[in-house]
Amino acid sequence: MKKSIQNPMIQILEGSVFIEDLEEFLQKLKKISRERNLTLQALDADKIAGKEHIMFAVEKAMNSFRKGSNIAYDLAKEIMIYAAGTRQISRALRLGVHEGHNNIVLVAVGYEEEISAAGEEFNEIEPGHTLEYNGSKRNAVMEVFRITEEEIEAVGETRIPELVLERVALVDVIK
Repeated sequence: MKKSIQNPMIQILEGSVFIEDLEEFLQKLKKISRERNLTLQALDADKIAGKEHIMFAVEKAMNSFRKGSNIAYDLAKEIMIYAAGTRQISRALRLGVHEGHNNIVLVAVGYEEEISAAGEEFNEIEPGHTLEYNGSKRNAVMEVFRITEEEIEAVGETRIPELVLERVALVDVIK
């Protein structure tokens, strides 16, 4: 069982990685998480609508644990649920990484020294700017968050990240 983290630090690593064996990659995350008393969550950056999106989701997930209103049993899954803007774990898993080339967002929550030490174990992630929302993410983001063309017509293309934040916020409403 993880220790309670009173004043956790949140660190986001973004970049690209080739995952040859997904199960092996996920087991590595779990092992590092256990050894370092961290929460680690890897997400597909191509389906994330920017840094504000991921930070909002992490904060909402942490708050749900503080309040005892969490859906998942662990913070990593709760982060994915909020990031996906859904209560359904099966839908949230669509934000996960996959075998092959990934633009990745790795979220780490814990104490600074443990996060720093864990970061050294992810040398296969090529640092890069994969988190920022841009037009190349449009279709994937619209599909994951069920944003319709009618919504885009009403608010405009530039408001897609805001529509995503709205869906993250609504997770609490539909609990």
